[in-house]
Amino acid sequence: MKNKCTDLSRLYHAALQHFLKQGPAASMAPAHALGHQAITLGLETLDLARMHEVAIVSLVLPVYSSSTNDGLMGRAGLFFAEAITPLEETHRGAREANIHLNHMVHKLSQRTRELATSVEDLKQEVTQRRAMEESLRISQQTSSDLLKKSRELQEELRQLSRQLLSAQEEERKKISRELHDVIAQTLTGINMRLADLKTDATVSDKSLQTKITSTQQLVEKSVDIVHRFARELRPSVLDDLGLIPALQAFMTTYMQDTGIRVTLKAFAAIDQADGTTRTVLYRIAQEALTNVARHAHASQAGLTIENAHSGITMKITDNGCGFAVAGKGSATKNNRLGLLGMRERIEMIGGTFGVESAPGKGTTIHVEIPADTNPANISSPNESHHHPAG
Repeated sequence: MKNKCTDLSRLYHAALQHFLKQGPAASMAPAHALGHQAITLGLETLDLARMHEVAIVSLVLPVYSSSTNDGLMGRAGLFFAEAITPLEETHRGAREANIHLNHMVHKLSQRTRELATSVEDLKQEVTQRRAMEESLRISQQTSSDLLKKSRELQEELRQLSRQLLSAQEEERKKISRELHDVIAQTLTGINMRLADLKTDATVSDKSLQTKITSTQQLVEKSVDIVHRFARELRPSVLDDLGLIPALQAFMTTYMQDTGIRVTLKAFAAIDQADGTTRTVLYRIAQEALTNVARHAHASQAGLTIENAHSGITMKITDNGCGFAVAGKGSATKNNRLGLLGMRERIEMIGGTFGVESAPGKGTTIHVEIPADTNPANISSPNESHHHPAG
């Protein structure tokens, strides 16, 4: 590379010398050719300036005089200016390339903006899709709300059913009072008049006495039937004495009528519970034992009422034939309706109801009234009352 520069320097010196000797009519072509050779060698304007300086020192300074120097220096300057023209044009090409590059950068920036716009559109599409997903979620939530509303309506229907049970209980209480206070008193009055008639009759009139005696027996039987009917509708002892005496009275009659032995174990403080709780427990026990007599073919049954920290629990068991709880099994339609009625009664006061049974294994009914839903303050869980099997 150095040798090539040296050769170009000699060429430059010779061409400048020839140019100066020819005078103003000399051609600029050799200078222009030297510029292209400099470009080929990868030289810059400064390199040609050094060659020019060396040539000036050699060609102009030895013949320097005030009269000739300015003219030679001027013409040498023209030669140098022509020699560097190709280099300057190359620089202009570089500038143009730079301008083109800037133009490409501008286009690239514009494309980048376009891509940014596309990304923004994509974001909007994603946002719209998310909005659609949210709309779908809301739709699903609406469906869920409708399902919840349906369940609430079902609960309202159950509440109506419970209100019907409550109204039925009140009506039973009213009928019971009417039977006790009106019908039974009327029949008792008839019986008393017949007794007076029997006393006034002559001793010899045996036929009249026999008729009167027969009439008294019918009236007494009617009174017993009315009293029993009244107890079944609403035992007055439940209101007057409490749950345990009412269950004892019911079980005594129940064992006489069915032959099924029943045991009762209950804590005495249960009678401190409010009237609604006592009524619900009595009705469930009554319905459960009635189902035992109708369907279980049992010989024994047991009823236990306990007071635990969780609340009041009642359990009714029998040694009967049992039934399949999960399906229809051996449970008749009336039996299933009886279980439903018991469940509704206990849930009416916030309690829970459960049944355990299997064919040939007997049946156990569990009832629990949580402490926080029982308004009574029962504090004697250990005291109990036992009713012996009859």
